[in-house]
Amino acid sequence: MNQAVLEARQLSMVLGERQVLQIPSFQVLPGETLVIMGPNGSGKTTLLLCLALLLKPTAGSLAYHGTTVKDAAAELQLRRRFAVVFQEPLLLDTTVLKNVTMGLHLRGIDSQEAKQRAMEWLGRFGIAALAEQSARTLSGGEAQRASLARALALQPEVLFMDEPFANLDAPTRQALIEDFERILRETKVTTVMVTHDRNEALTLANRVAVLIEGNLRQIGLPHEVFASPTDEGVAGFVGVENVLPGVVSAQSKGIATVTVENQKIDAVSELPAGSRVTVCLHPEDVTLAQPAVEATTSSARNHLTGTVIKVFPIGSQVRITIDCGFPLIALITRRSFEEMGLVTGQNIVASFKASSIYLIPHR
Repeated sequence: MNQAVLEARQLSMVLGERQVLQIPSFQVLPGETLVIMGPNGSGKTTLLLCLALLLKPTAGSLAYHGTTVKDAAAELQLRRRFAVVFQEPLLLDTTVLKNVTMGLHLRGIDSQEAKQRAMEWLGRFGIAALAEQSARTLSGGEAQRASLARALALQPEVLFMDEPFANLDAPTRQALIEDFERILRETKVTTVMVTHDRNEALTLANRVAVLIEGNLRQIGLPHEVFASPTDEGVAGFVGVENVLPGVVSAQSKGIATVTVENQKIDAVSELPAGSRVTVCLHPEDVTLAQPAVEATTSSARNHLTGTVIKVFPIGSQVRITIDCGFPLIALITRRSFEEMGLVTGQNIVASFKASSIYLIPHR
C-alpha cells in the first residue's frame, strides 16, 4: 500500500464535557477521494477541520507523508499545500475572476499565471463566461463552481470539502456532482469530503468512512460498506432499513436458515447454527407480488406472506411496510404500486434473495 498522505493518530477532541472525536488511526491515501459520512452531530466536520489543520485537537498527532507535524511553522507550511471548500461558497464582493485569483496572489503567484490558472479552472467548471461578473450576482450553483475553481486553481496536494453540494437544488446539484466527478478522475487530486448523502458517496468515493458519535465505525470500499455494514449503527445509516434480530437455526452448504420472530429466512452465510445475528436487508431488494402471481413468477428463495400496514410515497418510489410477523419494509416504484393497487390491510407476498441478506454476528 502507498504511504498515507495524511495520517491522524490517537486523535481526540473534547468540547466542554463532550467527547466529540475518539479515533485511534485515520489515513488518507494518495490520489483517493475519501468520503466521511455520518449522521448530524457525529463529528464529521470536526474531523475534517482537524485534518486540514484548521482546528487543533485535544490530543493526538497528524503526520504528512510519514513526518509528524510538530509546530506552528510546520502547520503553516502544510496549510499552504491544502485547499478547503465549505458548504457556503464564501465569495468576496468583487468579480468572479478576482475571487479565484486572490488565493494565488496570496501565495506569491504572479498576475499573468494567476489569471491563466483561474480562467482554466473557470472553464473546466463551465463558468469562464462569468469571469468579469460580480460574484454577488451568481446563482447558488455558479457560486459553488467558482468556489471549487478557486480551490483547485491553487493546485492543492489535498483538497478538503465540507458538504459542498448540500445547499443546491436537485438538478443543479446533480450537474455539479457529475462535473466534479469527471475532474476528480482527470486530476486524481487527493480529496477528503464530508457528506451525509449516500448517493454522493457512491458516486465520488474511492473509500467511505462512517463516523458515528465521534467513533470511526467502518472504513472501506463504498460497495463493501453499503452491502456489508459492521454493526447496526452503520447499517441504519447506509440505508438498511430492515435490521432484525435473529438466530441461525440451521446451516446447510453455505445457506444459513435464520429464525426471526418465528419466521424462517434463508441467507448466504457460513455462520453455524446457534449464532445470534442481526439480519440486514435493503428495502429495494424486497419485491412485492399478489399471492397467486408470486407463486408462479418469483425465483427468490425467501417468500413471506404479510399484510400491508403502511404506505408512504417518496418521490417516484413508495415505501411499503408489511407485517410478516415482524415489520418488513419494501421500496418499490410508484408504477408498481399503482399496478398492484396496494392499500393498507391487503395481503401481499414479500420476496427476496438469500444473497440480498447480510448477517452481522453478535460477538
